[in-house]
Amino acid sequence: MSTLLLFLPPRNRLRAAERATPAASDMARAGTAREYDWALTADGRQIDREGRSAATALPAAGTVIAVVAESDVSWRQLVLPHAGRQMRAALAGRLEESLLDEPDSLHFALAPDSSGGDTAWVAIASRPWLMSHLAELDAAQVFVDRIAPLSWPDEVPRGHVFEPHGSDELALRWSHAGGVATLPLQGSLTRQLIATEGAPAPQWTATPSAATAAERWLGHAVSVQTPAQRALAVIDNGWDLRQFELAPRARGVRALRLFARTLMHNPWKPVRIGLLLLIAVEVLGLNYRAWHLQREISARRDSQRSTLTSAFPQVRAVLDAPVQMQKQLDLLRTSAGAVGDADLEALLGAAATAWPADRPPADALAFEPGRLTLAAPGWTPPQIDNFRSQLQSDGWQLDASDGKLTLSRAAAQGRR
Repeated sequence: MSTLLLFLPPRNRLRAAERATPAASDMARAGTAREYDWALTADGRQIDREGRSAATALPAAGTVIAVVAESDVSWRQLVLPHAGRQMRAALAGRLEESLLDEPDSLHFALAPDSSGGDTAWVAIASRPWLMSHLAELDAAQVFVDRIAPLSWPDEVPRGHVFEPHGSDELALRWSHAGGVATLPLQGSLTRQLIATEGAPAPQWTATPSAATAAERWLGHAVSVQTPAQRALAVIDNGWDLRQFELAPRARGVRALRLFARTLMHNPWKPVRIGLLLLIAVEVLGLNYRAWHLQREISARRDSQRSTLTSAFPQVRAVLDAPVQMQKQLDLLRTSAGAVGDADLEALLGAAATAWPADRPPADALAFEPGRLTLAAPGWTPPQIDNFRSQLQSDGWQLDASDGKLTLSRAAAQGRR
């Protein structure tokens, strides 16, 4: 399943400049389409294509992950309140004193698998900014499955050297268990901050243009990664900023599609394996059961053929053993002068035994092998029901219609 990594452009923080240049806001009101940098990967390990397009021209993909610029996410660590559905409001109240903006204008997202009472990281971003991008992408039929940060607090320290936009000086994006920060490479302060004793060895990366300077500053080699290659790490990362008011709302086919995409993520790999094993066991079980039943059917057919040929050696070709055996029995009974269920004598005897005492003898009758039809004018429904019930107790069935009663053996139709 292909994945589209969609890079949200950094948020413009120069509000005074925006107010001083009304042309920009005029362009926004005029509906000028924003363009997004993107990268497409089929296996989540290497980039297949990348480019820059408007929302309506983005390539189709099975999963869409919006990647937030690192400068647009801040981090706070705290003990989460036991607030349940009111967690968002509780976080706003708990973090209000440490926030630079009004809590209502900010969006909060909890660390994966965290709950009330845990000490966890909270990602904070601009809510109107995120909502505007999601609305524009939804209008273009681009449904964002996840919003992921490019770096996050982690037990494994990671350092990425890059050239900030609009600056000639290199910077270090440093993420570790204590948080995420952007540090300048100049001076000795950065070296002191990243020198953490007892921590795992950091993983170092750098953009192609900053790789040489980064290796000189570190004194050893670094992994060279383009922004798109670095963003591949968010695919297997559990962070998702689509929480609370930004949680995806889906119904019908889209809900099923989102559920299917969720199952394809790495954390759900054991579930996928379990489902596949369960399906395989069910298929094997059904095949074994079908094979076993087929063997039983074949064994019964062989037993019928053997019984027919041993009881009636004159039968050479066995086509339908039960039917052929019944015919041979009928021939034996006829030759012996015995009365069979399909004979007139048997049908008359059954009718006479169950005939109501308050009814006169039948005026007329018609016979064909296995069926006896009697004229029954003036019979009331209770009389017919009583006649039928007595016949059924002896294994006969009765059909009544148009003033006629038709008597036959209940199992005769199944044998024919």
